[in-house]
Amino acid sequence: MLRSHTWRTAANSAGYLLGELRPGMTVLDVGCGPGTITAGLARLVAPGRVTGIDAAPGILGRARSVAAEHGLDTVGFTVADVSELPFPDGSFDVVHAHQVLQHVGDPVGALREMRRVCRPGGVVAARDSDYAAMTWYPGSPALDGWLDLYRRVARGNGGEPDAGRRLLSWARQAGFTDVTASASAWCYVTEEERAWWSGLWADRTVDSAYARLAVDGGHAGEEELRRIAGAWREWGASPDGWFAVLHGEILCRAVN
Repeated sequence: MLRSHTWRTAANSAGYLLGELRPGMTVLDVGCGPGTITAGLARLVAPGRVTGIDAAPGILGRARSVAAEHGLDTVGFTVADVSELPFPDGSFDVVHAHQVLQHVGDPVGALREMRRVCRPGGVVAARDSDYAAMTWYPGSPALDGWLDLYRRVARGNGGEPDAGRRLLSWARQAGFTDVTASASAWCYVTEEERAWWSGLWADRTVDSAYARLAVDGGHAGEEELRRIAGAWREWGASPDGWFAVLHGEILCRAVN
């Protein structure tokens, strides 16, 4: 997962938001992970302050290193959970979450909490992938099995893997009345991209928290996971390989 998160930048993962950013804005980056998106947002709003939060304390050391590597002194990181943000009402001009809402048990509640800490007139932004909409070539029964397995494991862990299509609905349920919804995609097609994406998922399928949840939850056995990992590597080696990840996006204007 760290490999996946490190690949993400503001340019390739938050393009729908960038037009809203101005120098001097304050930004909260929810679920910041290793801080690669956070760093891009910070450059765009400097000298405004950016705060990155993550519920996993271990990743924040990497995030601080990324900020230091980019010479950013307007970024801070702290451990926090989106369900109970440790900030006063109206603390930020922009509250952003990338690939977060698909993992929380109450995404509507999370959006309400993001709205609480956003100043009136500010923006709450979220982007999440939609696993059911992922598509690839060449076809593979084992990768079909991977998709079914991942969705079952994610839901068994309290998440919603097809979050992208639900973001607009969740925002409306959270009380937002001014919402701009959109979609964009990642596409892995070059030899380098295929090697990276397939290797990431091959490794994750046999050695990760996801793999442990799959086995411990009775969703799959280790032999099945090894078979899926092999299918990932086979797909990655194909010169015809193509994989697209669709994302839903929302820009929500906060009002009184």
